[in-house]
Amino acid sequence: MARPSLRIHPRDVTPEWLGAWLSIEGLPPAAKITAITHRENVGTGQMAQNVRFQLAWEGDDGRAPASVIGKFPSDDPTSRGTGSEQGGYRKEVEFYRQIAPTVDLRTPIIHAAEIDADTGDFVLLMEDLCESEQGDQLTGCSVDEAALAMDQAARLHAPRWGDPKLAGFDFLGGDPEVMAVGLDQIYNAVWPGFEKRYAGRLDPEVMALAERFRKTVGAWSHALDTPHTVTHGDFRLDNLLFGRTPSAPPLVVVDFQTAGRGYGAGDVSYFLGGSLPIGARRAEEERLVRLWWEGLAARGVEGYGWDACWRDYRHRTYGGVVMAVVASQVVVQTSRGDDMFIAMAEGAGRQAIDLEAERLLA
Repeated sequence: MARPSLRIHPRDVTPEWLGAWLSIEGLPPAAKITAITHRENVGTGQMAQNVRFQLAWEGDDGRAPASVIGKFPSDDPTSRGTGSEQGGYRKEVEFYRQIAPTVDLRTPIIHAAEIDADTGDFVLLMEDLCESEQGDQLTGCSVDEAALAMDQAARLHAPRWGDPKLAGFDFLGGDPEVMAVGLDQIYNAVWPGFEKRYAGRLDPEVMALAERFRKTVGAWSHALDTPHTVTHGDFRLDNLLFGRTPSAPPLVVVDFQTAGRGYGAGDVSYFLGGSLPIGARRAEEERLVRLWWEGLAARGVEGYGWDACWRDYRHRTYGGVVMAVVASQVVVQTSRGDDMFIAMAEGAGRQAIDLEAERLLA
């Protein structure tokens, strides 16, 4: 039987549609979804929407999931356009298909990952981690939770560290110099909108730092001689699920719409600058970065000394500034989104100032 169309709104999903896409290893052939008993939006994504589907089954032997999470394009035309035209939807689908099996990162179990390259319609059907709790970018995390994130970052970065085959995955990004030109253009193009929206709310010192960065953002993007690896690209609390019961995994990483090929230290710097309260970050960041660095070495990464690691970490503090400036202007504006982008810019900007990262710019 031919697969049904991917162009569907979550409210119109039927048991037959879901069953046609859902692939769960080990279920009896006769297992069948008879009803979707409840559906609800979950998460805080801005480029896509996540929906929990509660399921009723027949012919099951007890192994069928009581619920699954479906991820679909955003309803907002601006956010959908960003996710489709800039390749975010394809990145995530292909990450789960081609990259996730080759790294040690704990991600949701994927039951379906499908995309229509012509229309940008896609669906991800995932394990419902109902015993886990999404992190909150606005409230921050504990140092112990940050340590869990450092372990998962090492599990993502180490297996593909310096792997030349990554260049063959076009969805992870193209030529670094070409991408640098594009980043320079978009950062400077959206800057007036960012400045107008947030000038009255953002720390003036951080705003000035972000404005000075306009001159060097392109060169910054590929200035290091450190080997590339797979990066998450938006490694922050809203994209982490922390286990809240003994049976839940301690930490699961989600949302790979910004996955790329780049510097692993960028994910680490981005996370610590945006997720820890400033005082805790200042007190604990070197120890936490060392946890990541030691995790790389324990998983086979060689020739990456501490001095180079710390330099890279300082250099990549601007990643949170870039994300705040650019992303805030290309997705639908919401009150929580504005608060999140301000927190992101404040955290990363203050981090860059504390670590004198500006001295490392070309």
